[in-house]
Amino acid sequence: MVTSAAITLQSLVDMAETARRIAVEAGLKGMEWFRKPVTIEVKTDQSPVTEADRAVETVLRDRIRAAFPGHAILGEEFGLEGRSDAPVWVVDPIDGTRSFITGWPIWGTLMSMAEEGRSRLGVLHMPALGETWVAHAGGDCLFHAANGRVDPARTSGCEALADARFYTTSPDYFDATERAGYDAIRRATGVQRFGGDCYAYGLLASGHVDLVVESRLQPYDFLALAPVVEQAGGVISDWQGRPLGIGSGEQVIAAATPALHREALALIAG
Repeated sequence: MVTSAAITLQSLVDMAETARRIAVEAGLKGMEWFRKPVTIEVKTDQSPVTEADRAVETVLRDRIRAAFPGHAILGEEFGLEGRSDAPVWVVDPIDGTRSFITGWPIWGTLMSMAEEGRSRLGVLHMPALGETWVAHAGGDCLFHAANGRVDPARTSGCEALADARFYTTSPDYFDATERAGYDAIRRATGVQRFGGDCYAYGLLASGHVDLVVESRLQPYDFLALAPVVEQAGGVISDWQGRPLGIGSGEQVIAAATPALHREALALIAG
């Protein structure tokens, strides 16, 4: 068993590469169903789930158990297993199930390893695009392109909302208490785009997007994205500016620079 004390920087480097390989393998499982007939169910929160979601999470869990015995696993489809005091892998087999079931290739497989509630490494893999972002504490965020090239990912230098390229998955995800903040951000930013789910955070890490504001997220939706954004030079938090962890709520804001993050937080609060 790898304990918290044993997770050094070199351990994180090795774990991140192992996680990347696991995510790519799991993504191939998801591709077996993509743009093919698939059984769709509706969960209690009214979100869709498919047999592909469950099959991909099964692959993730099997590979994590084999590679990291003793670690816990928290997944969207099958919940939590393992000891509460162990490092925990938080996984989302198909982030963007609505995209998946409508044939849009903007869906991802997410993996994060968290200690004491905070994410130490994150993998964002886009199976249909062949693109992957990998990041861990103390290291760079690396972008693995579809052609096999690997380069450090860096956020843009955008510091003003008026210049910012803003993404959110859907305006429908903001409730009545959040709508004013969302509307203020939408009006203040230079470019507004919708959709993307986890992909928007990868685009932010690579400097193509400057700001992402969302709600209705769960830990398996954002824990893998926190290291990706932070190690690329960006800032990610909840709407109160607090660092993200397993216990964080549903609201997330990610920005290319601290200055842009501060301006967006102030506008939401106002």
